Amino acid sequence: MSGASILTEDELKRFGRQIKLFGVDGQRRIKCSSVLVVGVGGLGCSALMYLASAGFGRVVFIDNDVVELSNLNRQVLHWEEDVGRVKVESAIWKLKKLNSNVQFEGLNAEFNEERGNYLVRDVDVVLDCLDNFRTRFVLNRLCVKYRKPFIHGAVYGLEGRLLTVIPGKGPCLQCVIPLQPTEASGFPILGSTPAVIASLQVTEAIKIVTGIGRPSVGRLIVYDGELMSFFEISVKRRNDCPICGSVSY
Repeated sequence: MSGASILTEDELKRFGRQIKLFGVDGQRRIKCSSVLVVGVGGLGCSALMYLASAGFGRVVFIDNDVVELSNLNRQVLHWEEDVGRVKVESAIWKLKKLNSNVQFEGLNAEFNEERGNYLVRDVDVVLDCLDNFRTRFVLNRLCVKYRKPFIHGAVYGLEGRLLTVIPGKGPCLQCVIPLQPTEASGFPILGSTPAVIASLQVTEAIKIVTGIGRPSVGRLIVYDGELMSFFEISVKRRNDCPICGSVSY
């Protein structure tokens, strides 16, 4: 066993409550795992905080925006003093204070296919915390290409959606959404909505890494905050899917 996988006394104490769920070996698995978070907005901020709190050993994130005042109702890693600051710089400063044992790597750049190739293939799990389907489709394609678990999250108003893609075990995002939807800029959003979905995304990441539970593969989870309800839609892999339909596993 490598030194990096050995839990210190402080870590055993810090993560004691979750070790009761999946044991010391599960926590070691989290510590030895790496996660890519694409987007440091409403979803990304909450996801990054919970990934750091859970003790993932390496957390990589990418975004090319700066903090705006209108972000502050939902992007909880960014504060009033951060307005005008690069988002990844704003985020990494707080994350290091939350858990100094995590290796954080923030990239101030646009996520595209070229960068995505080396980012996706170098991690264990990928979280989609984006706000547009054009980039989501690129990310989905790369995760299928490199056989990486891909946890999709999306929000609008009081509604959120979650889908876990494990290549070879269920449908990819483009099986479920074949065509790129029309994008809406400046759409309405309640600040707590991305927090709900991001926490579910991190829960899925922990389940995948530790092997506990059943991830939402083949099940699109829909959260309705207005009615305070959750329901799921069964989805299947399509043989004619341009991303995963012709891929053999």
